[in-house]
Amino acid sequence: MSNILITGGNGGLGLAIARAFLEASPEHTVWLGVRSRREAAEALCAVFPRCRTVELEVTDPEAWTRSLGETGDIDVLVNNAGHHDDALLATMTDAAWSQVIDSNLNGTFLGCRAVVRGMMARRFGRIINVASISALLAPLGQTNYAAAKAGVVALTRSFAKEVARAGITVNAVCPGYVETEALADIPDERRKELARGIPMRRFGRPEEVAVAVCFLACREASYITGSVLKVDGGIL
Repeated sequence: MSNILITGGNGGLGLAIARAFLEASPEHTVWLGVRSRREAAEALCAVFPRCRTVELEVTDPEAWTRSLGETGDIDVLVNNAGHHDDALLATMTDAAWSQVIDSNLNGTFLGCRAVVRGMMARRFGRIINVASISALLAPLGQTNYAAAKAGVVALTRSFAKEVARAGITVNAVCPGYVETEALADIPDERRKELARGIPMRRFGRPEEVAVAVCFLACREASYITGSVLKVDGGIL
C-alpha cells in the first residue's frame, strides 16, 4: 500500500500519472496537489474514491507543512508542478525568470525536503522529479525554463546520493514534446516542424510518461537512483 502525492495534479500530465497509479493497484491512495483550476482533478476523484485533492502551493514552505498534515506520511512523491514563460533572455522580465525558477526548481526542493524525514524514519521512499528534455537540450527562448529543469536534474543526482542508504530512491524523468495543455497553442505548421525533429515523428502521450514514473516508483525499482530517464521519442 502506498500513499502518493503528485504536485501539479490539475494538469494533463499529473492526471495521467495519477490514473496510472490508481489503475496499477487498488491499494494506492493518490493525493493531487492543486492550487487552482480543480475541475479536472475533482473529476478524477469522482471516478476513483482513493484519489483526493489537497491544496498546495509548491513554492510556499508552510503550504507543504499544511498539506502533509492532511495527507499523512508520503511514500511516493512526484514533483510535477511547474510552468514555462518563454522569451529571449535580452527581453525576459525579472518576474518571468523568478517565477519559472520558483515553480520548477524551488518547488521541487521544498517538496523533497518536506517528505524526506518521514521517508528516512520508515527507511523507504520514492521521489520522482519531472524535469524536461529542455534540461538536456536547451532550446532558444527558454533560458529560465532550461536552467530550472537542469537544476532539477542536478538536484536529483545529488540528493539521491544523500539518501540512498536510507532506502530512498530519487530519480528524474525528462519528457520531450507531450500532448498536454502546454502545447495546445502551438500552430499546426510549427507542430509539424517539431514532429519532424523527433525520430518517432510524433508527440508523446501523457500516459507514456506516466508509465515511466510508475516504474521508478515501484518497490522493485530499488536499485535505480540518481537516474535521468528520457521519454522523448528518441530526440536524444
